[in-house]
Amino acid sequence: MDENITQHFRPEEAPFIDAVGNWLQQVQDEYRPVLTHFLNPRQVYVATTLARRADIPVRFSGGFTAAEMQRALFYPDYYAPEAKDFELTLLRVDYPVKFATLHHSQILGTLLGSGIEREIIGDIVTDGQTWQLVTEANMADYLTGQIERIGRVKARLVTTTWDTLVQREDEWEPEAATLSSLRLDSIVGTGFHLSRHRAKELIEAGRVRVNWANTEKPDYELAVADLVSVRGFGRIRLDEVGGRTKKEKIRVILAVLKK
Repeated sequence: MDENITQHFRPEEAPFIDAVGNWLQQVQDEYRPVLTHFLNPRQVYVATTLARRADIPVRFSGGFTAAEMQRALFYPDYYAPEAKDFELTLLRVDYPVKFATLHHSQILGTLLGSGIEREIIGDIVTDGQTWQLVTEANMADYLTGQIERIGRVKARLVTTTWDTLVQREDEWEPEAATLSSLRLDSIVGTGFHLSRHRAKELIEAGRVRVNWANTEKPDYELAVADLVSVRGFGRIRLDEVGGRTKKEKIRVILAVLKK
């Protein structure tokens, strides 16, 4: 990928930028659609930016509106994408609802423990009782045959239809703020109304993830579409970075999902 492009992103994003470059080149060389695994919100943002620069169309789908994890479909101008092109399957978790309680982390941990990569699984959703998850269609049979327990709870995965998709109980709340910097500790403190010191403690204690990766650096600089998870508090997404105030504060729009 052109060095003029990579300089606009983080050094650690270089492998993903190269991957996007290869997908875009594949569309140009083979003149056919290219489908990716699931991408996180930051990766969706990067992929969108690079596709726009290359003047190659791209669409995303995670199975439903507002899905966090989405597959990207890069395609040539002649192609008209359809929902089926994203090759997604919806699975339901069957478990003894009256006698057990499940959590997102338990389900994801069990799935990853079965030997699959995170990029194979889309969103895991619940209405407070029913749990469902989106996966790549070619992995559905493997998962339904592999999972027998989630934590200590006897459970199995079954394929279900999209018309049974639950209404998510969680709801992101937008919050406008002005920050002195885009440091991780500043955004964690602002999103959950914590002191900078408390936010720093949580980060250094390993309770914070950025785009599903552990980080213990309070001064880690965030960028648009980064997703921050704070164990015990919830999640924050950096949706927009605007201009500066007269006092040189940075205007931002956060989306906050509290536990």
